[in-house]
Amino acid sequence: MSEIEGELQRVRGAFATPTLTLLHQRQAPVVITLFRSAFGRSNTPIPTARLHTQVESHLEQLRSVGEEDLPNGSGKELCHRWMRGQWLVRALDERGREVYTLTSHAQQALELVKNLTRDRATLSEHRIATILGTVRRFNAEANPDRTTRVTLLNEEIARLQAERDRLVDGAEMVSATEDYMHEGYTELLSLISALPSDFARVEERFAKIRGEILAAFRAEDRPAGDVIDDYLDRADMVMTRTHEGRAFEGAFALLRDEALVTQLREDLTALLDHPLSDRILGEADRAELRGTVRLVRDGLDRVLKQRSRVTATLKEYIVSHDAARDRELEQTLRQVESELMTWVENTGPRATHDVPLLPPRVSVDHLRERFHDPADDVLPERIAPPAPADVPSLTLAELKAQGGPRLGELRQRLDEALADLLPADSLGALFGQLEPELRRPVEIFGLLHLAADRGWVSTDDPEPYAAQRHDGSRRTFSVPRMPIDAGGPGTADPDHADEQNSEHHA
Repeated sequence: MSEIEGELQRVRGAFATPTLTLLHQRQAPVVITLFRSAFGRSNTPIPTARLHTQVESHLEQLRSVGEEDLPNGSGKELCHRWMRGQWLVRALDERGREVYTLTSHAQQALELVKNLTRDRATLSEHRIATILGTVRRFNAEANPDRTTRVTLLNEEIARLQAERDRLVDGAEMVSATEDYMHEGYTELLSLISALPSDFARVEERFAKIRGEILAAFRAEDRPAGDVIDDYLDRADMVMTRTHEGRAFEGAFALLRDEALVTQLREDLTALLDHPLSDRILGEADRAELRGTVRLVRDGLDRVLKQRSRVTATLKEYIVSHDAARDRELEQTLRQVESELMTWVENTGPRATHDVPLLPPRVSVDHLRERFHDPADDVLPERIAPPAPADVPSLTLAELKAQGGPRLGELRQRLDEALADLLPADSLGALFGQLEPELRRPVEIFGLLHLAADRGWVSTDDPEPYAAQRHDGSRRTFSVPRMPIDAGGPGTADPDHADEQNSEHHA
């Protein structure tokens, strides 16, 4: 294979990853927007039903502003489709609820889009100084020559000592320029934003190991000791031989050192209090820098919980695995084999014997699970009646203002509109002519209920209903227009007929 062919295969493999599959699809901007709006930067787990509702609500808002290229399907269907694309994963939280989280592939795509939405970093003094400092520190820590490493450390000590002496002597402090601070903030935000996807990759590695362990236990083609040894080897490989695992171990060591955590918080606070930070950082960027320690702690917690699930799976199998039962089963099978050999020796070559596939079940009509407990028959304590002063005093008018629709009065107004006593050609126009106490939001349902009983039909055009609550606040509702003469008199109102029959019998 030539060099160009090998490069093409590597590029095709990169485009086949879920990260680029997500970014390469036609509706990628909408999907990325939904993920960013729902999960935020911390990838907080969301209950499944809530995410389904959020997706449908966000898509409805996008349709209302004229967006046309939107994914089709309900919120549940879209989430299942994204799970098949390896962008969402569903799991159980501590309380046993099903939740969705973004996979590392989706977080990596979100991070790439987030970096592109920021101002692109250009060639600057800060970037060159960062590269030079990184190379110098890397060489000082990795150079195999002892003399060279000592020389590099002496030069760094001399440089820092000279700078310290200059500042102690009262020399002028060189203030950082706005471009320098902008470049520094951009690089710092880029490093912090990559942490959630790194933690998610370690979490997914452990989830994959857990699935493989469960499959190995169910297959029972290897001894349990081999499965456990394999898990320990793979867990050690994840933590020591992968980039994500080493990053996890480094972050774990950082959080164990309270001095380093305190130093990190103080340095971030100093950067946020810098005089130029207000002109460079927005509120979202400041919140991201301020929550760095919490972001690292949350990522570590999720990885540790996933690793604990793997350990719990091993413990459950070891505890529940009954060696005595396995020996009994083996003895039973050997006894069956012995009886079969005896039967074959005493019968002809064409002899048959009917053997049931499963042993007969024992039928039990009822098996008592609970016994009588005298404590269950104790009556609960009596509820003390409220004091007269605690009972709110409400007038009849206040109770009516907070109650349901006044169907009797609304029916009378409909009859007047049909008799041309009220000039109104639709329910909305009639609603606007009613008294304030009959223009509550609940009265809209009353009018629609009476119109449905009369068999009236609404049109596709909306019309406004200016409602007024009992406290004086106003709100306008958009309801499909329903002409008053759309269905004619229609069928008789059953509620009205019942009232007439009641009056007649009275």
